[in-house]
Amino acid sequence: MNAHIGYRRSFKLAALGSALMLLGGCNALERLAGVGDSPQLSTIANPTHEAGYKPVSMPMPAPQMAERAPNSLWRAGSRAFFKDLRANQVGDIVTVTIDIDESGEISNTTSRSRTNSENAGVDNLLGYETAFNKVLPQAVDPANLLGLSSSNSNVGTGAINREEKIELKVAAVVTQLLPNGNLVIQGRQETKVNYEVRELQIAGVIRPQDIASDNTVAYEKIAEARLAYGGRGHISDVQQPRYGSQIVDILMPF
Repeated sequence: MNAHIGYRRSFKLAALGSALMLLGGCNALERLAGVGDSPQLSTIANPTHEAGYKPVSMPMPAPQMAERAPNSLWRAGSRAFFKDLRANQVGDIVTVTIDIDESGEISNTTSRSRTNSENAGVDNLLGYETAFNKVLPQAVDPANLLGLSSSNSNVGTGAINREEKIELKVAAVVTQLLPNGNLVIQGRQETKVNYEVRELQIAGVIRPQDIASDNTVAYEKIAEARLAYGGRGHISDVQQPRYGSQIVDILMPF
């Protein structure tokens, strides 16, 4: 019997060890295969063909008829005599200028207190009020038979102090033209320094009229803006906790 129990325990431990090894699975094998090699840059590809790409759907106004100007070579909104040089269709490139210098400070203090007191007496209980004195002649007072009191006090204090400053420029590609004329843009920039790759991603919706004459658009004029700035490589890998630590943090209830 003991041998059978020991076999079952050994089998469970082996299964647990195998499961933990599979958690790292493909990533661990890729890292082992790339020992000594620097991280590779991603290939240039059509963003709309990526696995996680989804077309953007936004609320659209009612369709309007285009107004034409007969006998005129000038087009409304054009910055050049014959052609508008700003991005205005799918595949065009627009430069996004990112200049974020924000700071915020929030401080809250909450204080709450409450005191309750309840007293109840039974002077006449169907004539049996005198029976209390026979059972407990010195401890029972029918006029003050029940007394309750409670108090509660809560004090909370919270503070948030943050400061962000980012100055970047990145070229983005127009990936979609919405029915109302707005442009969906998406751009990615990768920089490799030694064994670390720094990656910048930008996506959002812009208006053609917000594009300046030098074909640039400010970050604050991008609707539904998504900005990601990070990296991958040896330094980023060291800054991340090991898989075992992450699993322990998830499973530990305390």
